[in-house]
Amino acid sequence: HYFYVTAATNVFVNTKGGAAKRFSPSVEFGKTFGIFDIGLSTGRLNSISSGGDTSRFLEFRPTINVFSKGRFAESLCLGGGYVFKAKQGLMTEICNSINFNITEKLEVAVQQGYYFFDGTNSNRSTQYMGFSFTYNLLKNHSINKQRKKAAIVSDK
Repeated sequence: HYFYVTAATNVFVNTKGGAAKRFSPSVEFGKTFGIFDIGLSTGRLNSISSGGDTSRFLEFRPTINVFSKGRFAESLCLGGGYVFKAKQGLMTEICNSINFNITEKLEVAVQQGYYFFDGTNSNRSTQYMGFSFTYNLLKNHSINKQRKKAAIVSDK
């Protein structure tokens, strides 16, 4: 079991508008339990706020590693959260990612997924693609780091 920090940069692919309306940065802090991660993510759904309707969110993100081989892994997440002061405040997410372990502590991933937003009178969904960078907070001589290193270099 160890903690991690992830920074993600996503771009909505089915949203009209320029870069400010499509860019969605976030950061996640969580804990890894073998093939299962539990994290709390916060960020913005775009770089624009209009009136009282904001784009800031907080989301609970459980993720499972469904496949791994050497330095590569594939993950699936199912998240749920809230967009503060938004007309469609309830947010759910489904996403998958292909991860590459650069080292035992550093990982980069290509991800794609969908957000679903629900409000009192309306709902909508949107698709995104992006990149994430994860730093695993492993102690230098820990058993977890040794296990992760063995899994990365393993060809079995």
